[in-house]
Parts: sequence; C-alpha cells; structure tokens
Amino acid sequence: MSGANPGNIAGGHKANLKNPNTSEESKDHSRQVLESMEDGTFENSVEPHKPLSNEEAPVKETNRVLGGYKATLKNESASQEKKDHAREVLADHGIDA
Repeated sequence: MSGANPGNIAGGHKANLKNPNTSEESKDHSRQVLESMEDGTFENSVEPHKPLSNEEAPVKETNRVLGGYKATLKNESASQEKKDHAREVLADHGIDA
C-alpha cells in the first residue's frame, strides 16, 4: 500500500487519537506518525497486514462454522431436524448446547 494519500493517513491517525476505544499504545504510534509527518521524516510506505498463517486459518474457519451451528439453535425458523444436527456437531467438538 505504498504511496497512500498522506492526507488520508493523517486523518486516520487523528481519528485514532480521539477514539476512546483505541489503546494507548495505538495512540502513541499515531502521535509518532503525525510528528514525523510534520517534521518531514515521514516515509509514505505502509506494510500490509500480516495474513493468517496456515496454522491459524483452519482454526478461525472452524470457529466460524461452529458459531453458525450455535446460531442455528437460536433460529426460530430452523427446523428441529437442523437443530438436532447442530447439537450433534457441537457435541462432537466438545461444546454443550
């Protein structure tokens, strides 16, 4: 993402500083970036987000699938057969439903 618009970068960091839900560490980073933009030492290159490793991806996907089965149990329009199947799958993964 190198060559991103510096105005957008600055705006994002300014918003981060005002966001009560961001960590102090994140705000410190935003302050550093804004200071470097002001003093001319900012380099307009952003490292892309680290993709999930091969070990992490299947776990995350499994958790999403199991979450879907949990949602099926609460869905009023799901048939009893589908709810029973969802309970079986969750039980196979050690989850009480």
